[in-house]
Amino acid sequence: MKLQDKAKKIQGILDRLYPAPPVPLDHSDPYTLLIAVLLSAQCTDVRVNQTTPLLFARAKTPAAMVELTPEQIREIIKPCGLSPAKSKAIHGLSRILLDLHGGQVPRTFEALEALPGVGHKTASVVLSHAFDVAAFPVDTHIHRLAQRWGLSNGSSVERTERDLKTLFPERDWKRLHLQIIYFGREHCPALRHDFSKCPICSWAEARSSAEQARAATARTRAKTGTKTRAKSRA
Repeated sequence: MKLQDKAKKIQGILDRLYPAPPVPLDHSDPYTLLIAVLLSAQCTDVRVNQTTPLLFARAKTPAAMVELTPEQIREIIKPCGLSPAKSKAIHGLSRILLDLHGGQVPRTFEALEALPGVGHKTASVVLSHAFDVAAFPVDTHIHRLAQRWGLSNGSSVERTERDLKTLFPERDWKRLHLQIIYFGREHCPALRHDFSKCPICSWAEARSSAEQARAATARTRAKTGTKTRAKSRA
């Protein structure tokens, strides 16, 4: 199957399963989305959504956030992990938004990525879902599935982003980003995944050499075990 045909078939499956996927992080505006995405680093969306109401009850604007100390922010966001770094980033970026951007979240990659704690993926999510700017956010899960499905070689997140942008129409990037995340969680886990039962991997799988080696080893062990049992019965 040609790569473009594979991508089209995958998109068709994702569209059927998730025709209108919601943003999994609760937010009310670009600023609260930015904070929620920052908190989601190495943390589940469920835990972030449990934590942000407590934080936003105290401060949901840059002006209100800088009235809190980093230590006060840290105490609230501890359940999300990495709280020392995240609290400093939230306080620092809020100050920069006030000083340089009139208290508003900027609408460019350059300005967003200049903020403390904001990398390319976070900037992509905010621009895509808050401002409808064409972007294809790629996190570790999307990176993993793109490689597993043979849509990219997995050499880097940057390479995966370029490959996915080439394969899929720009108008669909925002929806696809969410669709792949939901699919990975519900159908395509990193570990203990039954490829034969997966709606996509069952036909699109392009396992890495390491996965192939592990599968070959498992098959060899299974055959050896069968032969051993047969000899013992004999």
